[in-house]
Amino acid sequence: MRNFKPLRPQKSAVRNNYLAVTEPSWRQRNPPRVPNLIGGRFVDSQSFVSIDVLNPATQQVISQVPLTTNEEFKAAVFAAKRAFPLWRNTPIATRQRIMFKFQELIRRDIDKLAMNITAEHGKTLKDAYGDVLRGLEEVEHACGLATLQMGEFVSNVSNGIDTYSIREPLGVCAGICPFDFPAMIPLWMFPLAVTCGNTFILKPSEKDPGAAVMLAELAVEAGLPNGVLNIVHGNNEIVNAICDDDDIKAISFVGPNVAGTYVYARASAKGKRIQSNVGAKNHAVVMPDASMDATLNALVAAGFGAAGQKRMALSTVVFVGGLNPWEDKLVEHAKAIKVNAGTEPDADLGPVISKQVKEQICKLIQTGVDTGANLVLDGRNIVVPEYEDGSFVGPTILSNVTTNMECYKEEVFGPVLLCMQADSIEEAINIINRHKYINGASIFTTSGVAARKFQTEIEVGQVGINVPISVPLPFSSFTSCKPSFAGDLNFDGKAGIQFYTQVKMVTQQWKDLPGSSGASLLMPSS
Repeated sequence: MRNFKPLRPQKSAVRNNYLAVTEPSWRQRNPPRVPNLIGGRFVDSQSFVSIDVLNPATQQVISQVPLTTNEEFKAAVFAAKRAFPLWRNTPIATRQRIMFKFQELIRRDIDKLAMNITAEHGKTLKDAYGDVLRGLEEVEHACGLATLQMGEFVSNVSNGIDTYSIREPLGVCAGICPFDFPAMIPLWMFPLAVTCGNTFILKPSEKDPGAAVMLAELAVEAGLPNGVLNIVHGNNEIVNAICDDDDIKAISFVGPNVAGTYVYARASAKGKRIQSNVGAKNHAVVMPDASMDATLNALVAAGFGAAGQKRMALSTVVFVGGLNPWEDKLVEHAKAIKVNAGTEPDADLGPVISKQVKEQICKLIQTGVDTGANLVLDGRNIVVPEYEDGSFVGPTILSNVTTNMECYKEEVFGPVLLCMQADSIEEAINIINRHKYINGASIFTTSGVAARKFQTEIEVGQVGINVPISVPLPFSSFTSCKPSFAGDLNFDGKAGIQFYTQVKMVTQQWKDLPGSSGASLLMPSS
């Protein structure tokens, strides 16, 4: 580790013992090369290979991400392993105080974080602020961990014998992040993990790593000890290294279907604890009695927000009783959405993250048209003045979609809304339950009977009733089922704490033992 050149800020002493901090050297490069964080130091990777991070609205190179070397990865794991014994024995109240300071610093720098997310990801500033704020809720949740990970005590289970449980950290944990929420998903992972007493290796998305690095800087500033949080960058080779390393005990993964299945299979074969949340095709059922204006606003916001690049985006709507009363008004609402660079004040919808992603989205739209879907609104050829090189896809609506179409089977992950029809709520529920990948589903209705039936019979982890995106707050668990989630314990809430800890049962006896010289070989019993 001593061979790695630190890229820390330069500091000079000033009066009252405060420190004046200049811009770190890695940010002074043009373009800056994103550093690793190893053992408390931001270090320049020795790798000669890097990936350009592009602004999707302009195609400008914002920064470069190195493909971390195997030596650097091992150094990060070594740093995490070395930091673990002292950190696990750090009082929980001390760990909580660091999280309190961490959330204060996130609030202080939220403007910088949001601007970075918009520049690298493309989402509007409003969506970028939402990304950070949602992650901030995770940090706030970690601030209350002392009471949340308490064990249980039972007195006198047998004559003079008590039993109790305690929750202990696992050791070195790791997180592998996608590009869709550059702040929120890293904050899903490492604050809860480290507050439970673990140390952590974070691999941000190579497409937009800036927010994760900025958050790591704030965590270090908040007082997180050296080696407790480490960051490595890269692609498949680093993912394989994380899956294979014997010192990493648990992995949190969020990302596309194929990658998630691969990570789960490879890491679980090594005996690691895994939580893997992958892509989904989230549905909404619209009943004939639904409130039209409220429903349309919800469908447009959930279907096109963040350019549809989120795992809880609403991508498919099943209209019970027919589409005719809804189609024209849905198109009217979608056309009112302003497509522009995320930094522009009037932007409702920014670009998708890359030209390659745009091509994939357009290809899936075309497969729908080729197999009989009706292209009601086409956003593929939209041109944004002053941002002609941007990877923009405007709001797109396909109707008469059927379950055998490729655009329905696959996750589009763009601002594309698929419209289907069903004759009854039973048929709509069956359509949703037959789909392979689903995180959540919603129903829009004024009927309590229909809502209750939907809630009972739908086979998804998260149900919304007149709510388009039913993502729970951190004190609840982000639940998912079917192949959309692999593992036993979900993110957030009690399940998240259970994932990052293991239970130890202690049975104790404090009494005067009988004077008999013979040892009792019996198990304690009531």
